[in-house]
Amino acid sequence: MKPKYTENYILGRWQKPRGDMFEQYDAVTGELIALAGSDGIDYREVYKYGREVGGPALRRMTFPERGRMLKRLALYLHRIKDKYYPVSYRTGATKTDSWIDIEGGIGNLFVYASLRKQFQDAPYYVEGQHVPLSKDGSFIGHHILVPKRGVAVHINAFNFPIWGMLEKIAVNLLAGVPAIVKPSEITSFLTEAMVRDIVASGILPEGSLQLIAGPGRGILEPATFQDVITFTGSAETGKMLRRQRHIVDNNIPFNLEADSLNAAILGPDVRPEDPEFALFIKEIRREMTVKAGQKCTAIRRIIVPRHMVEAVRDALAAQLDKTTIGHPADERVRMGALASRRQLQRVRESVRRLAEKNEIVYGHPEHVETVGADPSKGAFLSPILLYNKYPLRIKSTHHIEAFGPVSTIMPYKSAAEAVKIANLGKGSLVSTVCTHDDDFAREYVLEAAPYHGRILILNRESAKASTGHGAVMPLLTHGGPGRAGGGEELGGLRGVKHYLQRTAVQGTPTSLTRVTQIYQPGAAQQETDIHPFRKHFEDLQIGETLITAKHTVTVTDIINFANVSGDHFYAHVDETSLDGTIFEQRVAHGYYLMSKAAGLFVDAKKGPVLLNYGIEEMRFTKPVYPGTTIGVKLTVKEKMAQEKRTDDDIPKGIVKWYVEIYDDHGDTVGVGTILTMVKMRHPIEPVK
Repeated sequence: MKPKYTENYILGRWQKPRGDMFEQYDAVTGELIALAGSDGIDYREVYKYGREVGGPALRRMTFPERGRMLKRLALYLHRIKDKYYPVSYRTGATKTDSWIDIEGGIGNLFVYASLRKQFQDAPYYVEGQHVPLSKDGSFIGHHILVPKRGVAVHINAFNFPIWGMLEKIAVNLLAGVPAIVKPSEITSFLTEAMVRDIVASGILPEGSLQLIAGPGRGILEPATFQDVITFTGSAETGKMLRRQRHIVDNNIPFNLEADSLNAAILGPDVRPEDPEFALFIKEIRREMTVKAGQKCTAIRRIIVPRHMVEAVRDALAAQLDKTTIGHPADERVRMGALASRRQLQRVRESVRRLAEKNEIVYGHPEHVETVGADPSKGAFLSPILLYNKYPLRIKSTHHIEAFGPVSTIMPYKSAAEAVKIANLGKGSLVSTVCTHDDDFAREYVLEAAPYHGRILILNRESAKASTGHGAVMPLLTHGGPGRAGGGEELGGLRGVKHYLQRTAVQGTPTSLTRVTQIYQPGAAQQETDIHPFRKHFEDLQIGETLITAKHTVTVTDIINFANVSGDHFYAHVDETSLDGTIFEQRVAHGYYLMSKAAGLFVDAKKGPVLLNYGIEEMRFTKPVYPGTTIGVKLTVKEKMAQEKRTDDDIPKGIVKWYVEIYDDHGDTVGVGTILTMVKMRHPIEPVK
């Protein structure tokens, strides 16, 4: 019978592997699925193709355009998601496991697509506010973030063949950097199935995604400081790769997210009858059995008050007894197989080493009962629960990780000791503290935070909406210190910035306005004969300014505004109360000044401006007394196009205006940024 191949997608085409082959087996039946390989691949050409074909295509797109591209891809994959489940079952994953991998990965695309609204309408990102570098404001600095000119190389673990790819490429593609994805050769046949559909869709620019399905030996050799390497997997392998001479010598960015000895701590306040106890047991059972415990975030250490050890052990055993193990396609099954027989042997060896000084109190590493599958052919393992009576003395629990359905119970005497035991893991991705005592939670968080990338406070209130110990949230950092690798993935905008180069740009406000396409205070302003509120979105230019007529503030203005607004603060209405204050006489309300400014710059006739969208910031820098004459300069600061939400939606964009209110001495008395919604001539159609 002619063998099947898991192919590589490089240089714009699918290529069959050659040379030494890696045999890919069904984790449930032991059947040979396909052969994968990567011998003979010229990685320098692969990098070059990504840099010279994919990179320029992505960088020509703005952040919003790249975000819409991700949304189109997410919608496309979501429509065909069901086709991946049968393939996923062959990795040992149950339907729930596969849902996390497949639909969780697609969900990451949706989340990062939505971040397009937080970036400027440009291929780059201007970060924060300008920094004055001279007393007169004529010389300033600003930080601009531009896409790196290399590729993102993603080396992923075997446990999440789809999520591992999608959660990473969502970030680098939004940043404008192409990717070379290297999933584990154990389960890359599932990754290949999705990449085939992505390529066929034509949604991504050519060169923006390449796939290495085999072992990938030598894949990091062409990397330079413009490339970004990410690794997910064992701490030892990650450290070995990061120590490569050319990576160290060239300071190549290397994001390491390693498996870690994550902990769950039961608070000293919790009793067996409390809701927190049931939540604690449920969370541990889930983390031991989902993906058969093959998660970098799985709970490996269960830290409980000494007097609660027996109750926790018995409750966990009772719940694990209810866990049906077997063929993932069987609806009765709640835990599938490990990813391979090789992985099964590794976990058994780790359990053997742990059992040298820790007692196995549940399960057996050599015996397991299954439904709909032959345990002698598949990679099945019973959940294993151990007990470490002396966690401060017996340290193997804190440095040996069995990457499967294995966890260890450990007792503590005091809150301080609980934290100390948790921190013995030398850095983890996540820990959970289950307590209804917020003071204990605070103590734990403050003392444990330096050792953990994420901490979940689980109790009867948070459980209603909690995503759980092991769920990685795209808008929060995924990573951890020490053993966990010290890297950061995801984290919303933070994750995108990992693929951007931050550069400080210095110059005059006019120069930096031109460079950033965001108006900088003090830059040259240009007046036009047409009121800016009479112009469509596309016709407005950055730096375009309206200088208004002027108005002299009176006591009557101040009193009337106090009556209308209800703001009778003494400084506005009681001149006899000003002794010991900074004011010389009654002062105009700051919000009156802003309201009056609007009255001066607004064009009342119906036109392209649809509405006032809000105020981002406002400062009042000098008191305005009765008799002071004020004027306003209204300047186009920034423009952000918006796509239509529906077919019949009005095409529009958001315009940010820099508002300067000045007095008859030419001094600024108030500055702010307001937003308006303005009609567009040329709509951006909704993504479907």
